Amino acid sequence: MCGCASDSEGATQKPAAPPYFLDNRRSFLGTLLGVGSVFVGGLLSVPLARFALFPLIRRTTELKRSPVGAMSDCSALTEPVMRTIRIEQVDGWRKSIFEKAVYVTTNKDGQLRVLTSVCPHLGCTVPWSKDKNQFVCPCHGATFTKEGARVSGPSLRGMDTLETSVQDGQLLVRFQYFRQLVSDKEVIG
Repeated sequence: MCGCASDSEGATQKPAAPPYFLDNRRSFLGTLLGVGSVFVGGLLSVPLARFALFPLIRRTTELKRSPVGAMSDCSALTEPVMRTIRIEQVDGWRKSIFEKAVYVTTNKDGQLRVLTSVCPHLGCTVPWSKDKNQFVCPCHGATFTKEGARVSGPSLRGMDTLETSVQDGQLLVRFQYFRQLVSDKEVIG
């Protein structure tokens, strides 16, 4: 009987706890693993956050100047001349390159002006008519003088002028879009 009592006592005893230094080492390694995981996760999240926030941080539409032509070609104009300019637009992650028609003309004082070919009424392309000596919108019949002033038609204002500058003998223009169906020139975007 003595042997039975001692067997039952041994079965209910808890195993001996590991020494203090082994328990401390395990908690240190667990803490080190947790800190390392947070650090690596933080490093991996930086490119993901930059990718997601890129369109918000960077200005997506850059207004660069496009070359129209040499000043020597543009200085002796008697009537508007159509030129095609290349515009580079960055929209979020996408880069678009497109071409737009502009007209180089002079005002009454002989100063160069660059007009957009976009009708301020509904956005049609307005061609120069040599026969009528005016810009005539083929869609709605709006007419404009060679300086871009409104003559007649449904348009509420004249053709829009673009900002120009001269650099190294080249005429440069900054293309912009303007709000349609309003009497005042108002830049969009």
